[in-house]
Amino acid sequence: MILISHPTANQNVRQAALALAEAGLLEEFWTCVNWKEDGFLDRYLPFPARVRKELRRRSFPRELKPFIRTFSWREWGRLLSGQLGFSWTTRNEAGLFSMDAVYFSLDRRIARHLPSQRRIKAVYAYDNGALESFRVAKRHGLKCIYEHPIVYWRKVREYQREEAGLHPEWASTLGALSDSEEKLARKDEELALADVVIAPSAFSRDSLAHAPHLKAAVQVIAYGAPPINRRAKPVQGGGKLRVLYVGALSQAKGLGYLLQAAEGLAQQIELTLIGHRVSSAIPEQRMLDRYRWIPSLPHGELLEEMSRHDVLVLPSLHEGFGLVIPEGMAQGLVVITTPHTAGPDLIAEGIDGFIVPIRSAEAIEEKLERLIMDRNLLTEMKLAARRKAETFSWETYRHQLGSMARALIQ
Repeated sequence: MILISHPTANQNVRQAALALAEAGLLEEFWTCVNWKEDGFLDRYLPFPARVRKELRRRSFPRELKPFIRTFSWREWGRLLSGQLGFSWTTRNEAGLFSMDAVYFSLDRRIARHLPSQRRIKAVYAYDNGALESFRVAKRHGLKCIYEHPIVYWRKVREYQREEAGLHPEWASTLGALSDSEEKLARKDEELALADVVIAPSAFSRDSLAHAPHLKAAVQVIAYGAPPINRRAKPVQGGGKLRVLYVGALSQAKGLGYLLQAAEGLAQQIELTLIGHRVSSAIPEQRMLDRYRWIPSLPHGELLEEMSRHDVLVLPSLHEGFGLVIPEGMAQGLVVITTPHTAGPDLIAEGIDGFIVPIRSAEAIEEKLERLIMDRNLLTEMKLAARRKAETFSWETYRHQLGSMARALIQ
């Protein structure tokens, strides 16, 4: 039986927990907030809309309810600090309610819990939230399953240092540059303790070749797509191309290059940005006012918003996978992304999407202009994207993950 943990339990984490539950291997699922959508508090407390949306992202399918355990106080502190504007309490690593503090706190709680749990045979944890529980697991002869959904930190730092030199005005959005040596050493020790490492893409796996203490095998198990939306809006014959970006407003996601490309096509596209600001200064407010900006959406509303667009652009400098790629394809979007994502694993160039070089506003603009000028091609590629998304489902992901986990603990 397996204990899995993650503080915020995003979509891929939920699917991993479901995979273990469906395989009969899930013992406990630890997270920070288990919100009951349409429960008493959700219905009757006068939350601001943005708070309600954030909380609803922390609700779970009924199949997982019996397994969920929570350790909440730091995460509630982080969420409340964000609403009150107390940025000093959430400052990177140092703040009492920083994201790092939330990760470390949950990890320590699980480490204290493990010795009393005789049924648990393995601990499944994620980057930056596994060290203490893995140390205890090793002392008690338990297996350590480490999911690495991102790009290895040495490569991330390399890309971000280069970018800060090229575009210093965006440096405040490049969060990895402020990571302490202690935090980075922690990540390397987590990798060294793992019995198996799971990466979601070939790019994520290949980045781990630079990890000096990694001994475990690295398996690629690609994330899946949601059910296909066959009711997506048709292409507008003479209208503007509807372009979407989803992700933090950071240059790590290549946002500046998309905005540069959009300036050259301002009269021919409608651009929507969905994602939270990581810097109060960049992008400038006048730039956000120029386009439609939505700071956050619950997952269901995000998929609905996707279905109203034609193209998704994700020009990331580094991305372990990029869940929005299969999500967008399932909604009938043509995805334009870079080789530093799962794009090459999922997209057939020019058929159901495009792969463009990193740091190339010109390439993004060229692909968008091609779709603007050829609406028949746009229609064909949108249909091809939906067909491709049918071939990588979450059911396939869960089957592969369950089989791997069962083989490990038998």
